[in-house]
Amino acid sequence: MSDSPNLETQVRTALSKVKDPETGRPLKKQIHEVDASETKVAVKVGLTSYANPLKDDFHKKVVEALQSDFDKHEVTVEIVEHDRPAQPKGQVGLTVKSVIAIAAGKGGVGKSTAATSLAIALKRQGCKVGLLDADVYGPSVPHLTGVRGGVTKVENKIQPLDFDGIPLMSIGFMVPPGEAVIWRGPMLHSAVTTFVRDTAWGDLDYLIIDMPPGTGDIALSLSQLLPLTGAIIVCTPQEVALIDAIKAVGMFRKVKIPVIGLIENMSSFVCPDNGKEYDIFGKGGAKEYASQDKIEFLGEIPINIQLRQRGDAGQMGANFDDPEIAPYLEKIAYNLVSSLAEKAAKSPVQAELPVLG
Repeated sequence: MSDSPNLETQVRTALSKVKDPETGRPLKKQIHEVDASETKVAVKVGLTSYANPLKDDFHKKVVEALQSDFDKHEVTVEIVEHDRPAQPKGQVGLTVKSVIAIAAGKGGVGKSTAATSLAIALKRQGCKVGLLDADVYGPSVPHLTGVRGGVTKVENKIQPLDFDGIPLMSIGFMVPPGEAVIWRGPMLHSAVTTFVRDTAWGDLDYLIIDMPPGTGDIALSLSQLLPLTGAIIVCTPQEVALIDAIKAVGMFRKVKIPVIGLIENMSSFVCPDNGKEYDIFGKGGAKEYASQDKIEFLGEIPINIQLRQRGDAGQMGANFDDPEIAPYLEKIAYNLVSSLAEKAAKSPVQAELPVLG
């Protein structure tokens, strides 16, 4: 409670200079409490789980906005949860805020590792995340996560399996291990529709989709089913991989799916015996291409023996306890959310959704 209504109005006006990272709109309903006097200003400002990776940046911006107008006051800012549910998306009514396709122009570049790592990073940073393994020809995510078992149905909805709080679905849960999937276009479209429409994903901030490598039917099916927020292309530094990555970028642009950014995997190797860094596949090729084509470079993942071993053992979460690899993975998630926030600031969502509770 403020000492005067006029003082509270001044505080709210100062806070309106800050934009909500999710919607790009000036803060309004997210101002939960204002307590202002002639010497102190204390506020509680809400931030959605969608934007939680930017919590420190958001806190800093709120403090700076208040200190700009109340430079002689003691300023206290508390960031609290702001509940803004996802709205149904596309033909299938999926309740998710952003659908991110993780793709590659060719196989063997670590696309599934990047997709799984991104999902874990977002989850650890407070987001509600689902992970869909749509690579029907070579589903790797069950192995990388260590999740096993068949799927069940409840009230005609497929129940995703649980991966440390991340709902997970894969064709690997539906076919016997080692059995090849040989499907043509219509069957692929039906499978993708089932994964998206008939799975009980719940209320999500992000659905991360591990795409098949190359340029094919599944991207077309997804673009017809629901509006994708965009695609992230994973590639390795060498020229031959970049050529295929460029083709993948062109394919997504043809089907009107924005390319959010590039990730360079296997960017370098630090020898544990002598501490020297070796660029086995070259380095910086993806970053240079991204700069030339005006695509966001989201980050790099080095060649790391433990990263490979944990993937083989289905222990990908353990990478985030490793100081040699965790910063790379966390930075990619941060850069993704930051990039989406920048786009929202340029094109704000027009309507505020109801706040539950």
